Amino acid sequence: MDLVSRVQRLPIGKFHYTLLWVIGLGWMFDAMDTGLISFILTTMADEWQMSAAQKGWVVSITFVGMAIGAVFAGGLADRIGRRTVFAMTLLIYSLATALCAFAPNLTWLLLFRFIVGLGLGGQLPVAVTLVSEYIPAHVRGRFIVLLESFWGLGWLVAALMSYFVIPNYGWHIAFLLGGLPALYVFMILKKVPESVPYLINRGRIAEAHALVQKLERQCGVEVIEQIEVKAVADKQSVSFRQLWSGPLARRSLMLWLIWFGIVYSYYGIFTWLPSLLVKQGYSIVQSFEYVLIMILAQLPGYVVAAWLVEKLGRKPTLAGFIALCAMAAYFFGQANSVNMIMFWGCLMSFFNLGAWGVLYTYTPEQYPTNIRAFGSGWASAIGRMGGIVAPLVVTHMMVMNNGFSHIFIMFTVVLLSVALVIVLLGEETQGKTLESIGL
Repeated sequence: MDLVSRVQRLPIGKFHYTLLWVIGLGWMFDAMDTGLISFILTTMADEWQMSAAQKGWVVSITFVGMAIGAVFAGGLADRIGRRTVFAMTLLIYSLATALCAFAPNLTWLLLFRFIVGLGLGGQLPVAVTLVSEYIPAHVRGRFIVLLESFWGLGWLVAALMSYFVIPNYGWHIAFLLGGLPALYVFMILKKVPESVPYLINRGRIAEAHALVQKLERQCGVEVIEQIEVKAVADKQSVSFRQLWSGPLARRSLMLWLIWFGIVYSYYGIFTWLPSLLVKQGYSIVQSFEYVLIMILAQLPGYVVAAWLVEKLGRKPTLAGFIALCAMAAYFFGQANSVNMIMFWGCLMSFFNLGAWGVLYTYTPEQYPTNIRAFGSGWASAIGRMGGIVAPLVVTHMMVMNNGFSHIFIMFTVVLLSVALVIVLLGEETQGKTLESIGL
């Protein structure tokens, strides 16, 4: 039995759940940092008397960094290791977030937010690749959606910090608190093993064998002494051309379109939600309360997606959640009362974040081991382009007559287009091993 098959046959137990929560907390800190800026910006903009365009650039510059970080971290993870890059990117964005508290002006803030983006963008595709390579095929989708659910927890922490910290202590303290996850690097290095497929692909067979034996002892299964490895000849190179060769070309096209559309809609909606609600006449505290409730609706969205992704499959769950999110976005934009805003806002949050969980399951399943993190990183990077564009478009539309409604009609069209892309180009990967679907 080869090394990868031995990892796949391990019974789900303490090791897998430890990997989930350790990587998940890193994911939560990533989301916390991303969410913090949407709340801080509402207060900071008044204090610094920022124009709509300047507010847009504070958000967009982060996504410029995220796009670059996703590409380079993905390629780097395929060269020097998933665990190393995961820890390194967390350290980068945490320290840069703390530095934002000391930014004397907008120029310095933009520089620090760019560095934050490098770390944020680099961490996510690497994290999901690492977890995917350890979880057996029959529960991989469920585990990745549960991993993504930590994103909802991160936004919840950001909302709670903003609600209790910003009104009482100011936005500088919120940024400083956002730097504390840097201390978590030591936990990652202690608890997270390197990816076995990565070690094999880099020719570190003895190290991979020792690691698999350690896991076999931990899980209480037979410890196999003989080393057997499937051939990996000519698979150590990493190149952009591979993403657009043979069957990978269609997959890359599909993923790039999905990622651009879902990032564009998600960050266009949720990053600006506090500001949009304030513009509709609600106070800052009220807007924070409403967004907090909508964020809570994300958590059951993940739970339902985690169940459906193994029952219905990746493709129908992802397309269905995005289409239902489009419907909720349309009616949210037409809502004219607090009750309707909350109802459709919660549904929009429920389906949007459930879709994210499925997308993070689906993405690494499209590529072979040697370019899995690289391919996932490029898909994420193209998505971040949507994150760059969305804030600029929203700030432009905010000043239009009936801009709130028009903004959400636009997001409805984008989301429906993404659902159509999945239906037309998507392949089902449920229950298949990463080795079989990556080819």
